[in-house]
Amino acid sequence: MSKLAVIALGGNALLRDNQAGTIEEQEANTTETLENIIFLLNEGYNLVLTHGNGPQVGNIVMQNDAGEQMYDIPQMPLDICVASTQGSIGYMIERCLRNVLRKHGIQRNVLSLISTVEVNPDDEAFNNPTKRTGRIYSKEQAEKLAESKGWIFKEENKQTTGFRRVVPSPQPIHIMNWEVIERNARAGTIVIATGGGGVPVYFDREGNMRPSEAVIDKDLASSMLASQIKANEFYILTDVAYVYADYKGANQKILEFLDYDDAVKYLDKGIFGEGSMAPKIKAALHFVGHGGEVSVITEAGKLEDKTYGSKITMEYDPNDLERQKKRVEN
Repeated sequence: MSKLAVIALGGNALLRDNQAGTIEEQEANTTETLENIIFLLNEGYNLVLTHGNGPQVGNIVMQNDAGEQMYDIPQMPLDICVASTQGSIGYMIERCLRNVLRKHGIQRNVLSLISTVEVNPDDEAFNNPTKRTGRIYSKEQAEKLAESKGWIFKEENKQTTGFRRVVPSPQPIHIMNWEVIERNARAGTIVIATGGGGVPVYFDREGNMRPSEAVIDKDLASSMLASQIKANEFYILTDVAYVYADYKGANQKILEFLDYDDAVKYLDKGIFGEGSMAPKIKAALHFVGHGGEVSVITEAGKLEDKTYGSKITMEYDPNDLERQKKRVEN
């Protein structure tokens, strides 16, 4: 049976910090990133691709703001904005990927899906919104919007004045339609799913699906998807080749090979940045802790050279039932 891998495309795979965000720039970045996964297809892997949407969904929210203020066009809720980026980014990845496959003479179907992800409406994240989204407002604008829309704002850092809306970032608990994703992926179709962490939804007491004004961490949602479809490997592509301890600090050190316990130990010590590497480590731990063989964190350009990238594995004695129980509980 062919190995199944889930590859989470980081934000820099689509749009880089020093770019304006034109479609030409995003297509060029996407094509360059996708060239790096060809070797996996040549080795017989089946693939599921996930992706971020941070800059894009932020732009849509700002377009909503401008449309409402200038032309009285009703704002769309956050779940609709996330779904919109899933469609547009998924289409862009699919089109670029089809062209890359044609260039290399590879025959594969490509399928883009709008993915919903179930969250718990009682998740503590709803009491402490932390995910910043949309444009920066003045204090007066933020107060007016907070009163009229019930939005929550937090002040930006010292280098940037103003206030930004913050929304909850709840834990994903179930990837909807994972069976469809797995079935198509194992049949050889390259599936693009769970974009931007998925559209967060919950079920009310009557069993109806309801939207949730939130943003799910894309790496954690991708990890959960990888676990649900029983993938062998999980790749998180970012803008650095390795995981580092004390990144850019005086004691910076490459952590190339980590087993589950060591990764947890470093995470608990706080050596990974909460806003950068820590969520990726948590996602990798979730995957290997729920049966995955290996999780690799690296940059796209180093993917083919398997000597690069930081690898997290379980490395446990399969007869150690107590440790197996512990890893699932974690």
